[in-house]
Amino acid sequence: MVNDVFKLVLKRLGLGVLTLLVISVLIFFAVELLPGDIAQAVLGQSATPENLAALREQLGLNVPAPVRYFHWLTGAIQGDFGTSLITGDRVGSTIGPRLLNTLFLASYAAVIAVPAAILLGIFVALLRNTIFDRVANVLTLTAISSPEFFLGYILILYLAVKTGWFPAIASIGRNADFSTMLYNSFLPALTMVLVVMAHMMRMTRAAIINLLASPYIEMARLKGVPAWRVIVHHALPNAWAPIINVVALNLAYLITGVVLVEVVFVYPGVGQLLVDAVAKRDFPIVQACCLIFAATFILLNLAADVGAILTNPRLRHPK
Repeated sequence: MVNDVFKLVLKRLGLGVLTLLVISVLIFFAVELLPGDIAQAVLGQSATPENLAALREQLGLNVPAPVRYFHWLTGAIQGDFGTSLITGDRVGSTIGPRLLNTLFLASYAAVIAVPAAILLGIFVALLRNTIFDRVANVLTLTAISSPEFFLGYILILYLAVKTGWFPAIASIGRNADFSTMLYNSFLPALTMVLVVMAHMMRMTRAAIINLLASPYIEMARLKGVPAWRVIVHHALPNAWAPIINVVALNLAYLITGVVLVEVVFVYPGVGQLLVDAVAKRDFPIVQACCLIFAATFILLNLAADVGAILTNPRLRHPK
């Protein structure tokens, strides 16, 4: 069994690496296809031909695009994404602190959303077809259908502007203590919680309700087992595979889908850095941010596949 799981994991990992390679090609050449001259965009209209020629040589724009892609990919594999066109700093040193801030925000939201969504999904499954179930479905559908920036502005209006309970701008300084970071980043974390918790709660509810019609569940009911025990001890263990999948995919969203949330709350994360880099046409940072987002999403998708394999015997033994 261990060998079968190991082979499946290696297969998924190989597909993930191949997918990341294709995405790196798309990222690099998408920047190449942007209209206009990169050197002209960086230096402005008043740049002299000598300055333009010097910058093109510095950026390697005189070298064919496939060669530049190979050099960029080789450096990215080694953790060297080049130099920022605006500040002249190394891209890795610029992204590093921002990435830590984004991971902090994603972890903050995940710690709240994952257990709350699973518990609420179990509770709603216990009370299905009741008023509570209908209200929960309406609220979760509303949260799923609402764009992140809209939820963010609503939270700012009611929890920051009208009540003043939380700051509208999530400023996190280098010397801020942990409690201050939790307080200042509560609204962006809550925005992300409202979106991902709705997905996970509905999947947990659907997975459990789908199993409630199984013969072994009916037998447990006929034996007089309480409803909560039937769900927790009989239905939930067999519903872990789809729940793990949706949790992993939503964790990927928490890291890769924070761009709008970080912009709304001016949160100093990778998403805000990406938007600023696009506005300033700082292409090395844009390429690095996109590649980091892609690698994170692929890695968490791989984790979802592995989790589904480990919790589902039919996937461990496909024959």
